[in-house]
Amino acid sequence: MVRNAYLQKLSQNLLEVLDDDDEYYDITIEVGNGPNARVFRAHMIILNYRSSYLKRILSTNKKKSDGTLIHIKLPNVIPEIFQIILRYIYGGKLFLEEYDTSDIVKILVAANELDLRELIPDIQSFLIENETEWIEQNFNMIYRTSFETDTFSELQNFCIELISKQPIKIFNSFDFTLISEKALISLIQHDKLQMSEIQVWEHALKWGIAQNPKLSLDRSNYSNDDYNILKNTLQQCIPLINFKNLTSKEFLDNIFPYQKILPEGLFIDLLKFFLDSDYKPSIRKTKEAKRTEEIKEKNEIKETSEAKENNSNKSIDSKIITHQHVELISKWIDKLEITDELKNLYEFKLILRGSRDGFTPERFHEICDNKPHTITIIKVEGSNEILGGYNPIIWESRNCADPGFDIEYSDTEDSFLFSFKNKVDIKNHILSRVLNKEHAIDNYYLCGPSFGHVDLKTYENKTGYCVKDSYDKGIRDVMGYFLMEEYEIFHINV
Repeated sequence: MVRNAYLQKLSQNLLEVLDDDDEYYDITIEVGNGPNARVFRAHMIILNYRSSYLKRILSTNKKKSDGTLIHIKLPNVIPEIFQIILRYIYGGKLFLEEYDTSDIVKILVAANELDLRELIPDIQSFLIENETEWIEQNFNMIYRTSFETDTFSELQNFCIELISKQPIKIFNSFDFTLISEKALISLIQHDKLQMSEIQVWEHALKWGIAQNPKLSLDRSNYSNDDYNILKNTLQQCIPLINFKNLTSKEFLDNIFPYQKILPEGLFIDLLKFFLDSDYKPSIRKTKEAKRTEEIKEKNEIKETSEAKENNSNKSIDSKIITHQHVELISKWIDKLEITDELKNLYEFKLILRGSRDGFTPERFHEICDNKPHTITIIKVEGSNEILGGYNPIIWESRNCADPGFDIEYSDTEDSFLFSFKNKVDIKNHILSRVLNKEHAIDNYYLCGPSFGHVDLKTYENKTGYCVKDSYDKGIRDVMGYFLMEEYEIFHINV
């Protein structure tokens, strides 16, 4: 028999353990940055079982035998919000009615950061059911926040529905151009968007120019390179705009001057449509057929753009590495030195790109599990640094708590890690062979592609971690956490 009173007593006792921070604690947590940072005392055993995110961090901080306390840092979390979250972790209670709405949003973001998945749907529902007026008044902030992660899908859908009825709230806001490409596309695609096609075009154009600060607001100054930059920026948006709903004057005044950013086939089709009254091949297309055409056209634009980006590099579809890297990594796979003659030039087949397919561990395992011979390539945010690793065996999704999975690691002698200081100079590299083969490959289901105990690990929110442990060399000068700007995974036939 379980009574609510018993659970309340348990919750109370655990909170007393948290509050009694003079005894028994075995970890300190530094939360926040700079002068506003704050240190909390806590207990590893509780954090380990209550937050999978904290469990991952704790797994990379080995307990010292000399009794020294483990100290971890959470720079991306606000101390005041972490205190609320910490009391929830211990006591299992969170009364949202007690907090300001702005703090509830911060609690939602922190819950996602700390991987407290059970809180996220409840907090989203609370905001939608109780704080609609506040959301409308602070719409731009909420809208951008909701698209920071796919986890906030309920809030995303609410915002999209709201803005489709009153699009002027975001399109005409001073910070409209700060929204993500994904958010902009969601708005344009919405079936109930109450805005004329010319308004959609003008705002998409405004957004595209704002993403490239070097572009002039005066189109007369544009070079062909400037048009190409704008074309690439808007390549996902342009196919979603129904230009045939424009008047001839709108087309002449607003679209014709930007003909260079439209796909050639689309522009010619529009010219015929507006100049030849008998030319109406697609005006009565069904919605399904129209969507199929848009997707096909988007893919063609994407392929053309990537082909140009890799103009002289026909052997690899990558935004990060070049043919030179392919040759060198091929040598490493065959255990050759950089000066040795190339024996096999492996074909790198792209199977995952973060910016295209998503950066979540779930998406990685969905695409890459059970595939052997993969190369992971990571571009470090805010630098030219490239990190990577080769896994000759299959990726798996392992949960250490599941029966039959005693450990999360796979054993291999042939994996390796590497890094390049930049994209141009391949000689400026580090190659690190596996040292502890029992920890060669990390298959933990809450991690993306990961190598060694802590040598190269990837998590949610584009976060990575790198410290020498199971491989013979450290591949970074700066150990610890970093952010990923992009990452790609290739499959090869060996």
